[in-house]
Amino acid sequence: EYPLHRHVSGFTSSLRTSSAEAFLPTSVDLANSLRRPHQKPAILRKISAAQQLSASEVVTHLGQTVVLASGTLSVLLHCEAVGNPKPTISWAKNGKEVKYNDRMLLQPDDSLQILAPVEADVGFYACNASNALGSDSVSIAVTLAGKPLIKASRGTVINTELPAVTVDIGSTVKTIQRANVTISCQVAGVPEAEVTWFKNKVKLSSTHHLHDGLLLIANVSLSDQGLYSCKAANLRGEVTESSQLWVLEPPRPLPYLEDLTAVLSSIGTSTHSVLTSPSGTKMTVSPGTSALIGCAVDGHPTPNITWLYSGEPLSLQHRLLAVGRILHILNVSDVPDGEFSCLAQNEAGSLTQKTSLAIQEYQWSVDKLMACSASCGHKGVQLPQLRCLLDGAEVNISHCKEKPKPALQPIACNRRDCPSRWMVTSWSPCTQSCGGGIQMRRVTCQRLTAKGSSVPMSNEACTQVSKRPVDTQNCNRQPCVEWVASSWGQCNGPCIGPRLAVQHRQVFCQTKDGTSVSLDQCSALPRPLSTQNCWTDVCGVHWRVSLWTVCTATCGNYGFQSRRVDCVHVRTNKPVLEHHCSWRPRPANWQRCNITPCENGTLLREGEAVRHRERKEGRAASQKCGAGPC
Repeated sequence: EYPLHRHVSGFTSSLRTSSAEAFLPTSVDLANSLRRPHQKPAILRKISAAQQLSASEVVTHLGQTVVLASGTLSVLLHCEAVGNPKPTISWAKNGKEVKYNDRMLLQPDDSLQILAPVEADVGFYACNASNALGSDSVSIAVTLAGKPLIKASRGTVINTELPAVTVDIGSTVKTIQRANVTISCQVAGVPEAEVTWFKNKVKLSSTHHLHDGLLLIANVSLSDQGLYSCKAANLRGEVTESSQLWVLEPPRPLPYLEDLTAVLSSIGTSTHSVLTSPSGTKMTVSPGTSALIGCAVDGHPTPNITWLYSGEPLSLQHRLLAVGRILHILNVSDVPDGEFSCLAQNEAGSLTQKTSLAIQEYQWSVDKLMACSASCGHKGVQLPQLRCLLDGAEVNISHCKEKPKPALQPIACNRRDCPSRWMVTSWSPCTQSCGGGIQMRRVTCQRLTAKGSSVPMSNEACTQVSKRPVDTQNCNRQPCVEWVASSWGQCNGPCIGPRLAVQHRQVFCQTKDGTSVSLDQCSALPRPLSTQNCWTDVCGVHWRVSLWTVCTATCGNYGFQSRRVDCVHVRTNKPVLEHHCSWRPRPANWQRCNITPCENGTLLREGEAVRHRERKEGRAASQKCGAGPC
């Protein structure tokens, strides 16, 4: 067993982490503690050398270092604690609870015994004493003579409030700015080891707060963030453990958001935009428009942003832009009264910023009058002009269609006698429908009074104002015309059905004296027909077909058969030109037949015979049909 040097590992000052007072209990303190009604746990440490009972058995108290030799058969680790209520003792190795078995034994006095120790038993053993008032913990190192051993932790420590935090090397530390962070590197080893500290693999100078295996990072800022490593080296080797330091910055508001300017330039500057703030902002928008709400925050790590409406997740139509920092509301008319808020969160804390939207309302206005409906007489009225306003500006009246219209009361205007003027009746019907006629109307001079009565006046009174309108005019001066048709032609047009053809005649437009004029002048009159159907014996025809010939093959894909198709007269049964039968579809004169698989030999013979027949019948068909269709 070897004593542990303070400048190497600091066991005598740093292995003890206790919520009780930081002093070593003496025998007097132990006696006094028994009479105290309540006391936090305190583990009794003995700095005396370990007791070597035999070459194979080592007995030691906490605060020592045990170096295993090849002949060591047993190691007994004592742990004595005082407190009221009586503390409960538990053991941990390298931060994990010890699993007791046939080699790792918990003795009745709470000592830990390791039988037949092996290299896997090397590590830092901590005795933990706890009761309802607190806890105490002291470690002891069990190592081999060789390269050093570092007490390391694999936990993550997050500090968002305390001004100082202490962790073992190997831990991940996340802390707020301006806190003091102490990283402890407890080393055990024989020969004694030298400790060196690094930040991001660069050796730290002596100007840093290095003392007894402790590294103090005071008043932490973002520049202190990085990977801190503790290397312990002796003649037998070296070992390194590292801790990652992350500096947290809780979310804080910013006065501007560059992303919002960029989005506005792409969407259009007519879109309303506003930034949220911790105290709340407000924006007035027009119905039916869109709006952009920005959440300008900063923090480390970058905060996650959650958008809420009246404290609840968003359910209206929206888009999230700029990694969630901008909320795009597609139609503000979908938003009832409420408040938008963005919740920015990271490991250092959270920040809520908010804003509210005020939607302008369309309103009817009757503050203007329309023009008077008459300049004199007894019927002149003015109606209030109904306008739709938004923020004092006139907009399309359709925006106010869902608003109830105000009652409009007409106002009398220009109720005075009118000047004398000519009054005319409607024109009488024309005396002739064509060829020239006349029509007449009555013309009088009258004056309309403010009471609505009409008073006859002399023609001279109206002549002073305007010229007397005419009371007679010519009408229907266009010549009298009619449709004239010639006799029907012969019934020899194309056949359109059985014994049915078409015949034609000429239709003219002319005056009563027989002069031909353009057809347009008769357009007002019903026009006679220029074509009609007629019966003729020439069209008494039909298609006649013969029987199908024998198929040219018994199997395969080359077999076909044909038949004769003629257009014949029904009465004489003699062939006629085929166009007389064109009003009915022509039947097919050939078709394929016996399209079934056949054996190879048969297929070849059949194919040769078919091709020979096709060439022969093709020559015969061309001689029969000539250049026309067949």
